[in-house]
Amino acid sequence: MALLHNISLFSTSKPSLSISPFHFHSSFFITKNIKKLQKVPTRLQLETQVHLDFPSQSLSLKQNLHQPSQKLTFSFTQSVPTTALIALLSASLFFVDPALAFKGGGPYGQEVTRGQDLTGKDFSGKTLIKQDFKTSILRQANFKGAKLLGASFFDADLTGADLSDADLRSADFSLANVTKVNLSNANLEGALVTGNTSFKGSNITGADFTDVPLRDDQREYLCKVADGVNSTTGNATRDTLLCK
Repeated sequence: MALLHNISLFSTSKPSLSISPFHFHSSFFITKNIKKLQKVPTRLQLETQVHLDFPSQSLSLKQNLHQPSQKLTFSFTQSVPTTALIALLSASLFFVDPALAFKGGGPYGQEVTRGQDLTGKDFSGKTLIKQDFKTSILRQANFKGAKLLGASFFDADLTGADLSDADLRSADFSLANVTKVNLSNANLEGALVTGNTSFKGSNITGADFTDVPLRDDQREYLCKVADGVNSTTGNATRDTLLCK
């Protein structure tokens, strides 16, 4: 912007320059704003400074200035699948059902046995340690002499099943229907029978109930039909039931 000045010329003197108050105020305002503008770094100065401080990253930073949304989208979409996969694998290691971690629902089983209709199935003499039979229908199934340590029969229907001579230590019969089951000479030491587990009509001759937590009504019923001695442990059934 040009400034207008009042100039007077005289023949007997040098040219004189006079500046009006308005002109002086305008000049001061322009000079002040120019100094302010000089303090604001230009885009070129910014890029030059970045290049000097971080020469190896100057190119990528310049690209980020032009395409910030694309760079953010790319980084996010690339990182999410990897993070999700790691989280999924971690969760599978800590929260998977221990029984389902094995083929067949148990470390020794060869087939899925949880929540299945296995009526009349023959498991006699098999090693089925920690096998999962939760909620399965096991009517008339044959488990004679089977090794079932820690197996789960939670809420299963075992009506009429044969569990004679079976190793049932620490097995879970919680809420299971164990009516009319052959438990003769079975070892149930430490088994769980919590809930409405019923043994009505079952054969418990020689069965070992050591450390099995029974309700008073369950104990009362079993003591009425208890007799015999377990051939493996040598314990009398009535003694293991704490019958009076």
